[in-house]
Amino acid sequence: MPMTELLHAAVAPPNLLPTALLVFVLLYWLTVILGLLDLKTVDLDIDDHGHVHYDSDVAPSEVGTSWLNGALAFFNLGRIPLMIFLSFVFLPLWAGSILANYYTGNTSLLLGLAFFLPLFIASLFIAKFLTLPFVTLFTALEKDHDGAAVVVGKVCTVLLPATAEHLGQASVHIDGAPLMLNVRSTNAPLSKGETALVIDFDAARKCYLIEPFTTT
Repeated sequence: MPMTELLHAAVAPPNLLPTALLVFVLLYWLTVILGLLDLKTVDLDIDDHGHVHYDSDVAPSEVGTSWLNGALAFFNLGRIPLMIFLSFVFLPLWAGSILANYYTGNTSLLLGLAFFLPLFIASLFIAKFLTLPFVTLFTALEKDHDGAAVVVGKVCTVLLPATAEHLGQASVHIDGAPLMLNVRSTNAPLSKGETALVIDFDAARKCYLIEPFTTT
């Protein structure tokens, strides 16, 4: 399908909803790259009892039923950032919608919405398998690293802006190898590229606490 034809198909009535969802995640990743948001600005946290809580800058709230908790855990939510999962849902959803409406010759919004539900369900399962490597990655990133003794006291470089309220990311070198950390600042906001000192590990929020570091 030529690029011009693809762009026309993307804004055609049957594909408007999947296109809007894809644009939403693209705009989100743009704000992350610019440092305006972090990976866990909006996220889910599944505790040891299978209850799901929002782990975000918005006030936490519990999602009700046990079947929903189990479904979210099945799809790796709570173990990877919500927006990573949604990215892997919306991309195949959009591609599937484009192809389904293209090969059926559909131009109807209603029929496009009828295609949406089965495509969405299929995309959930595709996202579950595509995000499995990220489960391993984020599990490793959130480990205490032997009680944080290896990391605490080390100098790190801020990769994503961090404040006391907003989760950021930083890189610290352990035995010459870079290690990515989820971090929050204890006082002054820290911007991308700044140097900071890791002073503690917050087990409750699963992140490291850092403060500005300057050499004298």
